[in-house]
Amino acid sequence: LVMSTQTKEAKGWDYFAYALYAFAGLGIEVLLAFFLEQLIYGCSMNEWSTAQNISHWIITCICWGIMCAVLINTAKSKYSFNLFEKTKPMKIWQWVSVVIIFILMIVFSYIDWNGSKVLKEFRYNGWLKFIFQYIYYVFEVGLVVLIVIFGQKAFEKWFHKDSAVWIPYGGVLTGLTWGMVHILTKGDLSTGVSLSLISIGYGITYLLVNRDIKKAYIWILLMFVL
Repeated sequence: LVMSTQTKEAKGWDYFAYALYAFAGLGIEVLLAFFLEQLIYGCSMNEWSTAQNISHWIITCICWGIMCAVLINTAKSKYSFNLFEKTKPMKIWQWVSVVIIFILMIVFSYIDWNGSKVLKEFRYNGWLKFIFQYIYYVFEVGLVVLIVIFGQKAFEKWFHKDSAVWIPYGGVLTGLTWGMVHILTKGDLSTGVSLSLISIGYGITYLLVNRDIKKAYIWILLMFVL
């Protein structure tokens, strides 16, 4: 008996579901922070000790790391969508465009934070919490990038079949999910709107680096943390 190794042909809804899975993965933190950990610690997040904050970030990172690995591996095995497939080299205008977007993001962040995000978070958290928070950002951006990638693939399947386009569908979807949910978690409309606009920049960046997940991740991570 020979087992079939053929993979299923993915449709737009399949990739859209994966984008939502990545978003749901981010939602794991909500369950941890607002329910499970509050029951364990007996207090709300703003009353957590340094050790409790660090513990939260470590557990969240483990969950997010597992979610990233599962989505990437199953997309490859089930739909033959290899996110690490080699892409064509970037042209000079693409590099210039990415650098321009990066500079705009840094300027936007500086205005939004009324100063350097890195310095302000370092002063607020202290060096120990600062280190673990930025490790946490590394994993958060991983899922954000997956929302961009799977969202882009879904809409291209729906509207353009297999042809590549320059419309940042993935960035728009990321803004409508990860960006806007911050209105609920942070209770701040401006934060949600800002992250939604930033998400579109992430989507454009992904297209500019020719859908190279490694380049996209590095640029988006720098844009987010700086």
